[in-house]
Amino acid sequence: MAELNDIKRTPASSLDEAMLTLCRSIEAKRARTVIDHILEHGIITNEELSDLYGYDHPPRAIRDVRENGIPLITYSVVSPKTGRRMGAYTFDNIQNIRGGRIGGRKAFPKQFKQALIARYGSRDTITGAYLEERYLQIDHRIPYEVGGDDNGPLDTKDFMLLDSSSNRAKSWSCEHCENFLRKHQPQICSSCFWASPEDYKHIAETQTRRIDLVWSGDEAAQFDRLKAQSAGQDFATFLKRKLDKQ
Repeated sequence: MAELNDIKRTPASSLDEAMLTLCRSIEAKRARTVIDHILEHGIITNEELSDLYGYDHPPRAIRDVRENGIPLITYSVVSPKTGRRMGAYTFDNIQNIRGGRIGGRKAFPKQFKQALIARYGSRDTITGAYLEERYLQIDHRIPYEVGGDDNGPLDTKDFMLLDSSSNRAKSWSCEHCENFLRKHQPQICSSCFWASPEDYKHIAETQTRRIDLVWSGDEAAQFDRLKAQSAGQDFATFLKRKLDKQ
C-alpha cells in the first residue's frame, strides 16, 4: 500500500491534447467534479470526494468518470487524516481506453425497458421479486467498465432489471472484484452470480453460492413459523441446517 505523497500525479499540464479534449467533453456533474479536481490537483481520493464534495459513495463517482470513457489508475493509499486505507485516482494514458467506452455508456430508449420486461417479467433479476416497473433499473449484466458497449443494437440478453438495493449490492461486489479492478475479462464476469444469477460458477471469483428468498403475502405466515422454530439462532444458519436434514 502506497503513501499518498508517493503517488505519481498527472495534472493538466502533463496531458496530451486528445486526453484534455476528452476530459473537457464530459458534462455529467459528478464525473465533471472528479475530472476538474484531478485536472487541478493531479489526484483525488475517496476522502476528498466525501469531505469536499459530499459523495456518500465515492467509488460511484469514479465509475461515472470511467463510464464516460476517461481512463483512471486506482491506488490504495493510507489516509494521512485517519490512517485508514482508501482509494486514490489519477488519469491513465488515453491509449488504455478499452474498446466501446469513448463517449460513455449508451442511453436506454424507453421501449428497451419494455422489451426487457417482456423477456424477463417485471421483476428483480437477482431476488426474483416482482416489482412495479418504476422500481426497476436497467443494468449491464457484464459491468460497463469491463465489457463496454458495442456499436450494434441493444440486445436484451446483455442486460438485466434490478431494484436499487440489488444494484447497490452488485456495484459494491463488482468494485471489490479483482477482475473489475485489473483483469477486465468479460468471460469471468459472464460466469459470475452478479451477471448470470440463473446459472453461475462463482461470485466475484470466489467459490460462493447464494440464494435470495422473499416471502410475500400469504407466505409471510410460513416465514413467521420458521423464524419461531429457529429459537434465536441465526436464521440463515437455521435454514441451512434444516435443508441439510432433508
